[in-house]
Amino acid sequence: MELEVRHLRAVCAIADTGSLHKAARQLGMTQPSLTTQLRRIEDSIGGRLFARERTGCRPTPLGRVLLSRARPLVGEMRELVAEARAAATRAGGPGLRIGSTASLAIPGWLKRLRVRLDRTETALQMDVSGQALVSLVADGQLDAAFVHQVEGCPLRIPEGVRQRVLVEREPQFVSLSVDHPAARQRIVRLSDLAGEQWMVDPTVDGERDGMLRMLRSAGIPNPRMLHGDYLTAATLVATGDVVALCQPTSRGRPGMAVRPLEGDPLGVRLLLVARTEEELDEVYADLEAAYWEAAWQAPGYRAWLLRTHGGRAA
Repeated sequence: MELEVRHLRAVCAIADTGSLHKAARQLGMTQPSLTTQLRRIEDSIGGRLFARERTGCRPTPLGRVLLSRARPLVGEMRELVAEARAAATRAGGPGLRIGSTASLAIPGWLKRLRVRLDRTETALQMDVSGQALVSLVADGQLDAAFVHQVEGCPLRIPEGVRQRVLVEREPQFVSLSVDHPAARQRIVRLSDLAGEQWMVDPTVDGERDGMLRMLRSAGIPNPRMLHGDYLTAATLVATGDVVALCQPTSRGRPGMAVRPLEGDPLGVRLLLVARTEEELDEVYADLEAAYWEAAWQAPGYRAWLLRTHGGRAA
């Protein structure tokens, strides 16, 4: 098998993420497919590139040699793709390509961009993985991306990607059934949820680890956890089967209450990333206005902001 750029990208992704699962998600592949591809690459080269350990994948000495040559080549290919896409845009391709993790700020952001940029086409790509979106920006496939970074689980920002902080620390709230006794409280104590089953999406970068640290710090060493997507979580929360962390901009649905947690034990950093300061400037003000519009429309978050910041931006 002859090595191609896609093979080098795969090796770099595994090294950067330290995980076959995370690298596969970043590359838009399944983990078994990436594992098979890595095995073929190693067979072609004649040696192991990574040591598989309990904590993840670590480059072997041979792997480090390959990476030292692969990274510059992958970087040059990214620049080539970015330049080609920019030329396509000037020739009438998509005008603005943005990405985002889930946020109630998105509708307002898109509306403002479309009004201000008039006839410029805006394409949106959603992903639960902020790291995947950052990689798309680095590869020139997106112009900018709005991502969140769970406290204690920083995203890896590649060289050549700029970032701007929208919110330094957004508190994470909890969603629970309106019939739950804790829902009668204005602020919920984690101790009152000690016996509950927590639902978390393990594909969201850092979310499971952040939740576990939060619960263990609160004296809940072995919480019951259910893995699933947050659309399913909303249904199970309303029926009282689970509780879940949620963004403070979330609004209660029928049967669901959204409450802040005492002491704000877990926070998220909100970032806008792009390749240049000019690209950040192009979309940041619209995102900022849309975010704070969504924040003030969420009763629980509005009350939290007034209580903790006197109404000023967090």
